[in-house]
Amino acid sequence: MSQQFDVSVIISTYNRCGLLPEALESVLAQTTGSVRYEVIVVDNNSTDRTRQVVESLIERGNANLRYVFEGKQGLSHGRNAGIANASAPIVTFTDDDVRASTDWVANIVRAFDVHPEVDCVGGKVLPRWESQPPAWLTSDHWSPLALVDYGDKQFYTNAENPKCLVGANLSFRREVFEHVGLFASEFQRVKDGIGSTEDHEMLLRLWAAGRQGLYVPSIVVTAEVQAERTTKAYHRRWHTGHGKYCSLMRYKEIIEPDGGQTSDVTLFGTPAFLYRELIGEGRRWLAAVVRRRESLSFQHENHLRYLTGYIHKRYERNAAERERSHLAELRTFVTSVLRKKIRPESLPQIP
Repeated sequence: MSQQFDVSVIISTYNRCGLLPEALESVLAQTTGSVRYEVIVVDNNSTDRTRQVVESLIERGNANLRYVFEGKQGLSHGRNAGIANASAPIVTFTDDDVRASTDWVANIVRAFDVHPEVDCVGGKVLPRWESQPPAWLTSDHWSPLALVDYGDKQFYTNAENPKCLVGANLSFRREVFEHVGLFASEFQRVKDGIGSTEDHEMLLRLWAAGRQGLYVPSIVVTAEVQAERTTKAYHRRWHTGHGKYCSLMRYKEIIEPDGGQTSDVTLFGTPAFLYRELIGEGRRWLAAVVRRRESLSFQHENHLRYLTGYIHKRYERNAAERERSHLAELRTFVTSVLRKKIRPESLPQIP
């Protein structure tokens, strides 16, 4: 496929034809100068009027807009279909509820031109609140909303500084996918799934390959935050789901392909240090509750939910793959702890 564009913008969407028009109008109204870009909408098996929405915009003269249908359900499948259809050396991902600043595409290209040493670029994802958010919903609770604002200073993201960039505002050099692979389907969001880690897992592979990204504060989009996503119930579900996805994502770091344990001490597939972290987080949550610090106590509660989701998923997988009894597993764990005499200061950080 000939490279007639400098940037391919990919939007994967599922049954959100009501939000999609404003997102597309925003992305199509870029001030780019000589920069040429295409917009690829990947319809991820929608049952609403998504196709008609996109085709009506194409008929209105948006020659750089394309419609692609992907029947395999899931965000990673949608993004990978977009990559397969992209023609530009820079591939940019955003969501179907965003509004991009008018210089968004131009700033992405500028960042890659000025920094040939980076392979991906991300920026701010700021909220457009459907309703006034509650007082507890500070920026400390933005992860479930896929919002990012690391401030106004540019910095590298790599194995030494593993700050996550967000898929609603994330761009790659196309050749990266040839070296580190496409988005992994086992960690993807499917339909209305919650807590998925496809973006994070892709960045982990990028960093593991010795490559790096760049956070650029001038690259800005806003995302709609529906009222339902500002409830504590939603955040609780997200953190539990996120713990489960992270457990799957990092499972290979503890279990070798042949089934042998590579972590020094585990119990039911979970490293010992996570049980320590669970106890410590419980204490921090209780202290915040006693002091009536609502936002902080909810932050600790959600981390507890993350840890329990993580441990529960490891337990399920460990039970399916191992034949020894719970008693034998516990005996091995206690023996290993006594032998290793693990000290907290020597323990790795949680993911």
